[in-house]
Amino acid sequence: MPSSVKALGQARSSHSTMAPDSCCCSPAAMQRRLPILAWLPDYSLQWLKMDFIAGLSVGLTVIPQALAYAEVAGLPPQYGLYSAFMGCFVYFFLGTSRDVTLGPTAIMSLLVSFYTFHEPAYAVLLAFLSGCIQLAMGFLRLGFLLDFISCPVIKGFTSAATVTIGFGQIKNLLGLQNIPRQFFLQVYHTFLNIGETRVGDAVLGLVCMVLLLVLKLMRDHVPPVHPEMPPGVRLSHGLVWTATTARNALVVSFAALVAYSFEVTGYQPFVLTGETAEGLPPVRAPPFSLTTANGTTSLAQMVQDMGTGLAVVPLVGLLESIAVAKAFASQNNYRIDANQELLAIGLTNVLGSLVSSYPVTGSFGRTAVNAQSGVCTPAGGLVTGALVLLSLDYLTSLFYYIPKAALAAVIIMAVAPLFDTKIFGTLWRVKRLDLLPLSVTFLLCFWEVQYGILAGTLVSLLILLHAVARPKTQVSEGPVLVLQLASGLHFPAIEALREAMLSQALEGSPRRCAVLECTHVCSIDYTVVLGLGDLLEDFRRQGATLVFVGLQVPVLRTLLAADLKGFQYFSTLEEAENHLQQDAGTQPYNSCGDPVPEHKVALLKA
Repeated sequence: MPSSVKALGQARSSHSTMAPDSCCCSPAAMQRRLPILAWLPDYSLQWLKMDFIAGLSVGLTVIPQALAYAEVAGLPPQYGLYSAFMGCFVYFFLGTSRDVTLGPTAIMSLLVSFYTFHEPAYAVLLAFLSGCIQLAMGFLRLGFLLDFISCPVIKGFTSAATVTIGFGQIKNLLGLQNIPRQFFLQVYHTFLNIGETRVGDAVLGLVCMVLLLVLKLMRDHVPPVHPEMPPGVRLSHGLVWTATTARNALVVSFAALVAYSFEVTGYQPFVLTGETAEGLPPVRAPPFSLTTANGTTSLAQMVQDMGTGLAVVPLVGLLESIAVAKAFASQNNYRIDANQELLAIGLTNVLGSLVSSYPVTGSFGRTAVNAQSGVCTPAGGLVTGALVLLSLDYLTSLFYYIPKAALAAVIIMAVAPLFDTKIFGTLWRVKRLDLLPLSVTFLLCFWEVQYGILAGTLVSLLILLHAVARPKTQVSEGPVLVLQLASGLHFPAIEALREAMLSQALEGSPRRCAVLECTHVCSIDYTVVLGLGDLLEDFRRQGATLVFVGLQVPVLRTLLAADLKGFQYFSTLEEAENHLQQDAGTQPYNSCGDPVPEHKVALLKA
């Protein structure tokens, strides 16, 4: 990586992690809100060259993918292109990652298909509302909420979506008609109608998949260019690199040329994409009502129809985009600002809805192309966006001849790497309990996407809460029972702790005094204070003593403020064990076993 590019990443990192300034109009604050101000003053001709090449490469990738993803979303093909350019321009100003590209993705297209009933008006309104929610989260700095969705849940959802999307394209790959979109019905009817496979579509689709695979393998094994290479070798290397990077565009163009050749002869063995609306999309407000032959659907009704999609789509969009940004930031040694990314993707969806875009997010595949092409700044997105606009204005008539089997091949090859085959084995070795939320999410997502994500998240939270409610303890047996908490102490755990201490210290014979070692407890709540007070009273009634060791200052202040009867604390375990023969008083004791003076108690309570 060039040193100038590394400097850009470091500068962006420093701006994204800087503490808030007292003045919102200070240069540092402006650079945080408009990251372009951090790198634009240092822009160079070398960066321009690299950004142009990367933007062109991503543009040649996104055009055929956008057409294909519109099919996944159940929308006319032009809506894929309508969704592919706004993110390029918005991210140029607001993005904190030089690699990320925003646009239509396979997973987001699947969600759009599920929640918008293949109706463009619903899809555009969903983009607007999702963008508003994402903007609100960004302004309120709620990016931390995404941390509650665990990696196994994300992996389970992604893997299920990969299977759903990939199998959903089998019908186009085989040229089958009238196949329902619900997954289980889709599987049933696909195998039921397998005898109606169109040979032309099947052959062309398989050929396109093989070509895409070969070109990808070539791309992965192209040796790096060295300055000492002869010009002819460098030129051939550049041609191979260009062809393999733009493999989607090449394969789709090849398939369209084959289809056009048959069209000229008067015989067409393929199912074609068909008419695509020409020209740039009109700039207009998103549809806040829908008029059909059956009447007018109000905004309230449309929102009600989309239901949980208004929560699932924004969250999944943020998860996908931030996960992509973090992955490439770590790989290329710079950092991103998650809340700034929320603003970027939120504004992209809001403005995109003005040009008939459906919800978009960060694309892992196109971001990888961007990074591998040597992009230096988000300016590469300007080239990508311009290329998409040019294709909308001048090339839509040519899209008619693109076979659906070729687009199906593009989708299948794009989503196949998203299925993580190693995650099951990894979790089995690392922590088998995490297989539970992954499996629940994976299986339920085939039924309903939102149920899968919700169920997996709830299972993950229950696992987390169980650890909080039943903290691990270490018990040392002897004349004095010593119970050490291995983690924090919160209100769900107090009854379990009380039962454990009573059963091990007071229910045996003879009764024993006890020490509660609290080194790992950094804070307690009122419920814990009440529970500890009851525990002290239980010991007092049985003629035994309970003392505390290793109390941190915030915990000690809380317990002193509660004025618990019989409360005693010590700095070390040895002092506590030596002192347990003394009678427990109502005033706290220090590490020497002497009563704490009243003025010191008042100071601690303060």
